[in-house]
Amino acid sequence: MAQSEPWIVLHGRGSSLVLEAVPGEAPLWRYWGARLPDGAGPATPLRQERPTPSFSPDFDQPLSLVPGLGQGWFGEPALKAHRGGRDWTFQATDCSVRQDGSSAVITLTDAVTQIAITVRLTLDPCSDVLCVSTELANQGDAPLEVQWLAAAVLPLPDHARLVRSFSGRHNTEFVPVEDRLTRSQWRRENRRGLTSHDCVPGAVVLADGAAYGAQIAWSGNHCQFIDWVDDGRWQWQLGEALMPGEVVLAPGAVLTSPEVLATCAADANGVAQNFHAAIRQRMDWPGGRMRPRPVHLNTWEGFYFDHDEAALKDLADAAAQAGIERFVLDDGWFHRRNDDTTSLGDWWPDAAKYPNGLGPLAEHVTALGMEFGLWVEPEMINPDSDLYRAHPDWALQLAGRPLITARNQLVLDIARPEVSDYLFEKIDALLSAQPIRYIKWDHNRDLTTAGLHDGAAGYRAQVHAAYALFARIRAAHPEVEIESCSGGGGRIDFGVLRHTHRVWTSDCIDAMSRVGIQRGFLQFFPPEIMGAHVGSARAHTTGRTQSMAFRAAVALPGHLGVELDARVLSETDAAELKAWIQMYKDLR
Repeated sequence: MAQSEPWIVLHGRGSSLVLEAVPGEAPLWRYWGARLPDGAGPATPLRQERPTPSFSPDFDQPLSLVPGLGQGWFGEPALKAHRGGRDWTFQATDCSVRQDGSSAVITLTDAVTQIAITVRLTLDPCSDVLCVSTELANQGDAPLEVQWLAAAVLPLPDHARLVRSFSGRHNTEFVPVEDRLTRSQWRRENRRGLTSHDCVPGAVVLADGAAYGAQIAWSGNHCQFIDWVDDGRWQWQLGEALMPGEVVLAPGAVLTSPEVLATCAADANGVAQNFHAAIRQRMDWPGGRMRPRPVHLNTWEGFYFDHDEAALKDLADAAAQAGIERFVLDDGWFHRRNDDTTSLGDWWPDAAKYPNGLGPLAEHVTALGMEFGLWVEPEMINPDSDLYRAHPDWALQLAGRPLITARNQLVLDIARPEVSDYLFEKIDALLSAQPIRYIKWDHNRDLTTAGLHDGAAGYRAQVHAAYALFARIRAAHPEVEIESCSGGGGRIDFGVLRHTHRVWTSDCIDAMSRVGIQRGFLQFFPPEIMGAHVGSARAHTTGRTQSMAFRAAVALPGHLGVELDARVLSETDAAELKAWIQMYKDLR
């Protein structure tokens, strides 16, 4: 129905938001916090409640849903864009609102710059999570270059005190960082081209008696910042971090932001519970619902690149005996792949290690009652590979700049249709030839020299192409589950979880380290998608030695897996591991 009242009010289970609809302007933020009684809300318009400060513009500009630029709002704007240096100051001249229960669609049009912005808000009554996204339309007759579009602008109360974000690096993900909110801007920005280990795309703001959380559903460059507002409140913006020239909208074209999931609760635990509920509602499981998470074994720390078919069959026997239900063959299975210097892109079984292909091993695994899974890293290419020798131009690169390898690899320009088609054909052939029910999809480096074939910045194009490739493979093989791995926890976000079903929390499976990593992870994501493995007694990443009981207890709350050579366990350790696996099955 069309909005007729001056207030836009959405109620969740335990929270409410209130916007004030003002004719010819963007709605003003009045409230976001603990649930208000039905019918409660502001009594008078905001501008009637506050005097104009001295030496200020005569027209008050409070925090709005889409703060403008150059018209009396001196904080950060929600949009930075221009047409050849003109039309840079967006300010709505018309506003239309449609509200339907727990959702509102607000369209703002600026007749001067010929720009339209539509903001969609839904406050889910079950999870109590607010979902916000923003759409920008170029209604002019010349291209519009966009430098920043906030996916969401959120208000924070004047009693907000502390922001808890999460940093880290490879093997040390989800490290909490706490900063006091001051009049200086708080900002976290990521330019690595994927979600990254060091800049989780979300945060929790702690206030007196309340907590506010937000995360952006996007797997690439992102930015979030919190600014003090003159009336004592704060604004929190989240969105894509755009590279120069990355978004130039032709006349009539539209840019749609990623979603932002936001929630408020009594404390950080309540924020986590709400996020878990919202993500559970939105996961896209094969068959439409999650089945009990199968215990799985991953071969990486047991074998690394040293694949021997007979030894792997023996490992499968030991895994089945322990009660494991899924056997995942990690890196080292494909053409000439004996270390990390070669062969990414050559996605067919190595003839020396697997003279009859993967079929005999897959059949052995499935005959034992386990599912068979396979590791791939589709977005990457080694310079020492048949694919690179045939198509060196397929790597992301910038003319005149040296190629920069990381882990001896480059990144494929998967936004090129011929590259995406090649990858789909290779993965589709593997999935069609063998009973593969699970893919561990890795991404082991940040993006550098990320230029498309025309030299333009390709960061966001790469993310959208990855999403499209995920979707294409899932459409062709809807029974297959996919794990998102990126050197461990480098691509964990709700954007990639639209297409995947599990994430590899960290390459570090030292149980002591994992306690903190998993605690940080669980602030945003539910435990059933958290890959948590029992590693060897002496952790490969830290060298620390821990008991089977401690290693298994730390892994138990997540999606349980095993990453060790089960063939060489002592009788005591094998029996203890089997008992922990049975406990997991009883509890799941």
